[in-house]
Amino acid sequence: MTAQVGGKWLIRHAQRAAPQARLFCFSCAGMGASLYRAWPAHLPLELDVCAIQTPGRENRLREAPLSNISQIVETLLPALLPELDLPFAFFGHSMGALIAYETARALHDSGGPVPRHLFVSARRPPHVPGTETPISDLSNAEFLVEVQRRYGGIPKEILAEPEILALLLPAMRADFKALETHRPEARAAVPFGITAFGGASDALTPRQHLDVWRAETHSEFSVRVFAGDHFYLNPERAALLRDVSATLSPLWASSQREVSP
Repeated sequence: MTAQVGGKWLIRHAQRAAPQARLFCFSCAGMGASLYRAWPAHLPLELDVCAIQTPGRENRLREAPLSNISQIVETLLPALLPELDLPFAFFGHSMGALIAYETARALHDSGGPVPRHLFVSARRPPHVPGTETPISDLSNAEFLVEVQRRYGGIPKEILAEPEILALLLPAMRADFKALETHRPEARAAVPFGITAFGGASDALTPRQHLDVWRAETHSEFSVRVFAGDHFYLNPERAALLRDVSATLSPLWASSQREVSP
């Protein structure tokens, strides 16, 4: 059963009786916490999976979406901090990778607890410019065509329902505005490890964009590329989560040692 914690910001799609670590999952543009609905079934019981729910989608559909990355991070942190009582890690896909990274940096820069590991998926580091042109101010029709051309992430069933699209468009536009206006300079490397994931046929995030994440950490770093496009994480879910689980398994092992007499 799905449970809501941290106000409306955090969604648990499965409850863990005695978690030893937490994985916070950040969704891509236009999508919400349901992107990670199936993940708990593929991850160890020791790992509490919390999906981040930003305003303007799913159970927060009636709220105004946020169109600024810094504002998203600043508003999320008060809901997130009480849940950082266990060893934790962040996973972010596409836009979610950017928010996960900036949230981790904000925690680090404020002297707060930091993730033991950061997984970034299908996204380049924020200071690396992309080649795509801005689309958030296009007409609805042009905007949707361009989103589909780049990502192909909107199901045909949704595209055929104008009323549903009208409900989803504000959050989608706000997300793309946030992406298009967030251009920080390169900053000092972070102390936690980073794994960069991607799809082999993702034209928006080629292997070289994943490799650039190496400079963002002075801890361990790795890259893994799966078969598939920008949304490789759905067909490759089992393999992806085996990798995530293997990387994070020391967290609950270390937690168990800490509570041992």
